[in-house]
Amino acid sequence: MQMKSLRSIAVSAMLLAATPVLAEVKVDEKLPEYKAVQGVSGTVKSVGSDTLNNLMTLWAEKFKEMYPNVQVEIEGKGSSTAPPALIEGASNFGPMSRAMKDKEVDAFEKKFGYKPVEVKTAIDMLAVYVHKDNPIAGTGLTLAQVDAIFSSTRKGGHASDISDWSQVGLSGSWGSLPISLYGRNSASGTYGYFKKKALFKGDYKSSVKEQPGSSSVVQGVASDKGGIGYSGIGYKTADVATVPLAKKGNDFIAPTADNAATYPLARFLLIYVNKKPGEDLDPLRREFLKLIFSQQGQEVVVKDGYIPVSYAVAKKTLAEVGIDIDG
Repeated sequence: MQMKSLRSIAVSAMLLAATPVLAEVKVDEKLPEYKAVQGVSGTVKSVGSDTLNNLMTLWAEKFKEMYPNVQVEIEGKGSSTAPPALIEGASNFGPMSRAMKDKEVDAFEKKFGYKPVEVKTAIDMLAVYVHKDNPIAGTGLTLAQVDAIFSSTRKGGHASDISDWSQVGLSGSWGSLPISLYGRNSASGTYGYFKKKALFKGDYKSSVKEQPGSSSVVQGVASDKGGIGYSGIGYKTADVATVPLAKKGNDFIAPTADNAATYPLARFLLIYVNKKPGEDLDPLRREFLKLIFSQQGQEVVVKDGYIPVSYAVAKKTLAEVGIDIDG
């Protein structure tokens, strides 16, 4: 997935009534209401992204309301666990917060003779979090500064390492406070995405406190006055603040719904499925995906703090797995 495609889609028709409060985002009224059908049985097996763990759970709960006999197994230990689970047949859905790497696609294609299908389910803004009282949330950071805070390589071009808050303009008691780093482990797609986009493919500092999940990053920052970390916008709590980011200069952009097209760390949340070209999906996977792109499914996206996709995105995405959204 290229960021330019995300931006063009988001500009065209992403939100109907965007406001700075994600909970007030409206689902595209063109999306269909989901209605249960006959012949759906089996188990929803999802292995992959921790970022999508809540979403997959909420979608599965909604699906089970429609189909009480369906079983659900959801595991969210990181995006890197999704490709091998799909290849081994241990899952029928592979949620990922980053696109599959070439080597992961190649391994899948070697096994099956065709590529996995990427499904764009929602939009996330990877937020940089600080303690709720940190004044930097009222000003912002450039990506070069973020890189100098988190990385040992500074490929973003900042002249020097940043290790305390005075180096980004804070004064008084805040200025003398050392910066404490929180992040994800290497199995996480969020770890990889942040490394690529915010660290310019550089290396993390060894002082980053690696956390097993998105919520634990936010919890760590919330309890540490000098803390800074990164996690999906859906994990924001009242105990932390988000930092506006700028690619360069002073054009700082906050991770709000109306900034989805321009925020530097916006990304699609993905699900990968194994679909053989020319063959239809089985009823369980077909109906689960149809639910995701229905009114009910995208209302779940909003409930979980993310940004719903438009009818146009839903129609195109479902077509790629052989589903007519209007059918």
